[in-house]
Amino acid sequence: MFEHKEMPAAASYLSSAAPARPPGDSRAPGDSQAPGDSQAQKVLELQSRIRSMQSTKLDSRSLPTHPAIARLLPGGGLQQGSVYSVVGSTTLLMALLAGPSAAGSWCGVVGVPEFGIEAAARFGIDLQRLVLVPNPGDQWLGVTSAIADVMTVVVARPPKRASDSSITRLAARLRQRGSTLIVLGPWPQSEAILTLSQSDWSGIGDGHGYLEARQATVTVTSSVSGRPRSARLWLPDQSEQFREVTPLYAAAQLPRQSEYSPRQAATG
Repeated sequence: MFEHKEMPAAASYLSSAAPARPPGDSRAPGDSQAPGDSQAQKVLELQSRIRSMQSTKLDSRSLPTHPAIARLLPGGGLQQGSVYSVVGSTTLLMALLAGPSAAGSWCGVVGVPEFGIEAAARFGIDLQRLVLVPNPGDQWLGVTSAIADVMTVVVARPPKRASDSSITRLAARLRQRGSTLIVLGPWPQSEAILTLSQSDWSGIGDGHGYLEARQATVTVTSSVSGRPRSARLWLPDQSEQFREVTPLYAAAQLPRQSEYSPRQAATG
């Protein structure tokens, strides 16, 4: 698990979190007559520390979102308190996280052990504001809920379908906290579903060379926006940036595989 040096064992704080103390409870944090209060206090302290370290105060319901993807989403960007589904692409997931993370938001990733922090850093995700819980096991829903209490964006990959009541409770919690959930896979109450198709890599020659760039079609389907919206994007381009494919590039062929670039290395 990735641990921020100023907040060691953040996931252990979260996975064992108890509900916050009800309003009007005046008991001291160490009162022995209040079981679970010490855990609740940990959550409150962690909330306070994270919020004090946020570099950007989010005054609206919309989160900073990469422009190439924002125009495809309902409302023009990721919305606080909403759920989004990403099907079949960790790279697309990182593109969604890059905007909020660069703006100062904390992000948590639950149940995605292959989530690569090196790739995340190259794509603009701030590792100092990233918490990973790679293997939550059967507690994935509780861990996701706990992280949603203190972080702006939460990613989760459910190992199995959650019950309708659990989904409803989590949705209410997200709205209350203003957190955004991105699910890898289907989710019944998604604001939008993002899928990837027609993926084409460039850079490989005749059995040699490196993969350099990828063009893919991103499609967003939403019940509130009518027809699906699609765009051709670089995910990523040769500079490891996410951007929309311009008409010039869209009309042209991808670089011929027999051509070399400075980043390619012959293997013979």
